[in-house]
Amino acid sequence: MKMPQPPARYPRPPANLAPYVEALGTRLAMHLLLELGGAELPVSARPRPRGSRLVEVIGLDGARALAARRDDLQPRVPLGNRWLAACLHAEGRSVAEIARILRASDVAVRWWLSGKSLKEGCFDDDAD
Repeated sequence: MKMPQPPARYPRPPANLAPYVEALGTRLAMHLLLELGGAELPVSARPRPRGSRLVEVIGLDGARALAARRDDLQPRVPLGNRWLAACLHAEGRSVAEIARILRASDVAVRWWLSGKSLKEGCFDDDAD
């Protein structure tokens, strides 16, 4: 018999993702990033119930919540892969599953989950 999982404790989003998470909540923001991340997304001040990709993905209430924060949004939906990897890991997903969901290598996922910054992975310019 499978034991029920406790609710996931999601990590705080980085500043570029915070408006999405604050407007939509973590799960719906994750869904938006997975579906539309990397694409330009005009957010109408008054979303319509039909003919909007945004409404198709997050629903009319979600689109309205984003419209209220539209001045805080970037023209292109961020990818947010590092944060998404951390969220999916908090849900108990394996590195391999996260890699498949994010269309990234398992090496990249392990790097994101390690918390190391890109600077830590670069060569030191001050080294002799």
